[in-house]
Amino acid sequence: MKHMQAYCLLLLLLLFATPALAGEVRISAAASLTDAIKEVSALYKQSHPQVELLVNFAASGALAKQIVAGAPADIYISANPKWMKYLQEQGVVAEETTKTLVYNSLVLAGSPNAKATALKDVLQMRSIAIGSPKSVPAGKYAEQALTAANLYQQLQQEKKLILAKDVRQALLYADRGEVAGAFVYRTDAMLAKQAKILFEVPQDLYPQVTYPATLLKGAEGKTDVEGFYAFLFSPEGQQIFVKYGFLLAN
Repeated sequence: MKHMQAYCLLLLLLLFATPALAGEVRISAAASLTDAIKEVSALYKQSHPQVELLVNFAASGALAKQIVAGAPADIYISANPKWMKYLQEQGVVAEETTKTLVYNSLVLAGSPNAKATALKDVLQMRSIAIGSPKSVPAGKYAEQALTAANLYQQLQQEKKLILAKDVRQALLYADRGEVAGAFVYRTDAMLAKQAKILFEVPQDLYPQVTYPATLLKGAEGKTDVEGFYAFLFSPEGQQIFVKYGFLLAN
């Protein structure tokens, strides 16, 4: 497994290691932002056809570790302030550019026939998918909420927790019926084909889901990078995030 991870990282470094050309903007964004960022990018390209937007979607922790390992990026958007702080501590962030992009909330998604209506009901479910808490913010938030509700340890002991590589994989497990439910962001659950939102996780059980964004060192002063970054926070860009269920920071 370690050899495979090293191989995948090597491929990523080779892919992104070439010097950025004029007009290229490299974005590392949390997987839960996939659809919104794709639409924002498409809209931006309409008025800036010369700009090439290269987006790498993955778990926030995985992206942060890739950047520290040398994978070039101009913009980083995390689903958890923890990983932004990690990059700040590594000295790779242009801190004066760091600010909150949007907010989200945690829900349990599952079969429309499921009877779960509150957090305690997960104990009666056969299996629950969450992103790996070590690298996936949605999984960490789920772990915090379940721990605060005194449910996490029991679910672990009964081996009901199925760990996913990111929040989208957790949702896929629930959408396919491979698990009874999955803790995901509201924005992800809205995209499910079969699964539905069974209930919202009480906000007092976990920190508010915050998406900080930043330019990375070396990206400041690049016209195309700064242009797209500003567009993310523009009324046009923000309306797309609202469309996908995100809450605005302002």
